[in-house]
This record gives sequence, C-alpha cells and structure tokens, in this order.
Amino acid sequence: MTDIRVLTADWHKDNAEIRRIRESVFIKEQGVSPEQEWDSDDASATHFLAYEGECAVGTARLLPNGCIGRVSVLRDWRGLNIGEALMQAAISEAERQGLAEQTLTAQTHAAGFYERLGFKIISDEFIEAGIPHIDMLRASG
Repeated sequence: MTDIRVLTADWHKDNAEIRRIRESVFIKEQGVSPEQEWDSDDASATHFLAYEGECAVGTARLLPNGCIGRVSVLRDWRGLNIGEALMQAAISEAERQGLAEQTLTAQTHAAGFYERLGFKIISDEFIEAGIPHIDMLRASG
C-alpha cells in the first residue's frame, strides 16, 4: 500500500488543495453545483487533507457541531482506505473536542462504509444536489 497520511489542514493556507479535490469529486464527477458545494461553514470547519507523498488526494471537514462532511477522495486513489483514514481523523478530532456524537449526511450508496465506522442511519432517504442521501449518527463510547 502507498504511504498515506492525514493532516489537519488550514482552510486559508490549504484552500487550493481542498478546492481542487472537492471540485474534481463533487462538481465535475457528481454534478453538484458550485453554489451547493461552497458554503459559509468552510470558514469555521476543521479541515483534513490526505496525502500520498506530497500530493493531496483526499479531504474532509468537521463542523463545530460534530457534523462530518465533504469526504472526498480523488478517483485514482479510491480503494486504498483513504476515506477511512480521513473519517478516523475527523472522528478522533470530534472526540478530542468533546463532541460525543458525530453526524453526517451520506450518499445512500456509501451507507455501508459509514456503518463500518459505527454510524447508524437515522433518516429516510432524501434527495440533495440530485443525489440520494441519508442522515447518519455515531455516538462515541
């Protein structure tokens, strides 16, 4: 396996890398509009970047309320457990911040991935950005 590491990112300093990954995955691949992808929550979120060597290949964010989102890995690096490494970093940071519950809005097809990390489905399926989603919750401990 490749040498993957996940670091806490700075929204301002690492903005170009975060935007490059999210634009590739959400806007170009999945057809999410830029207006839906970029929101004011980014400024207050804790961001994470996954690196292979010096190349950023994945990202995620944790909001102050414990919501994890924008988990994305560039196509060529999928299947290498990078998403799991990003999620573990976000969960660890949430717990470090004293957030005993973490939530996320998952694309329905990814529910199994999040269930393996301890999340449970807490909503019916709904459409967001033209894609089926569900809300999920993980309680620490």
